[in-house]
Amino acid sequence: MGQLRRDFRQVPLARYLLNSVLVVAVSVPLTLLTASLGGFGLSQVRPLAQSPADRRRLPAHGAPSAVWLFRYQMLSWAGLLVTVWSLILPAFAGGGPLLVLLFFWTFRRTPAEIYEAARLEGADAWTTYRELAMPLARPTVAAVVMLAFVQFWNDFTNPVLYLYRPQTYTLPIGVQILKQLDATNWPLLMAGATFMTIPIILLFVVLQPLFLSDNSIAALLEKG
Repeated sequence: MGQLRRDFRQVPLARYLLNSVLVVAVSVPLTLLTASLGGFGLSQVRPLAQSPADRRRLPAHGAPSAVWLFRYQMLSWAGLLVTVWSLILPAFAGGGPLLVLLFFWTFRRTPAEIYEAARLEGADAWTTYRELAMPLARPTVAAVVMLAFVQFWNDFTNPVLYLYRPQTYTLPIGVQILKQLDATNWPLLMAGATFMTIPIILLFVVLQPLFLSDNSIAALLEKG
């Protein structure tokens, strides 16, 4: 137990935890906004959304090796290397193609007549997105929040590439440092794993009602 306390004093997990909380607190809401707007926009522009060329290019956009070097150059030019903003930057692009596609598929399932009726009632694109599309997508919202949280919370590669100062490290780096201190100290490693796992479990418990919510169009119209 004494060795465990000394190791935790050597590795400032509280600081790393704070950095990780800051990253997810900014990245997850931003990812939800940008991914949902991107998916909604694609669902309303049908020829572009159905283009075979765009579907063939999608895997290339999702390949990490295709963006790491370019992102490193962008961060270097912007002076954002060695800051937590280098970890938050992917949120401005919806967190990745998969999250945008989840919203796109969800919004495409809504009959076009529903959106057309909203336009005839005088609703602009923002009102349709906020008042109609997003309430119908509550399970998808919960799924994207969960996936985005896990993505940013467990991110190990980006901190290794972009963060050089120990005070900017996040929790996954801290857990790896704990492992390097003593790879056979299982109580120490389990304590670090607990730090990583508990927030994910708590978030799933909080979001679980949204996964089971009634998102039918009839239910939304009855409430309206």
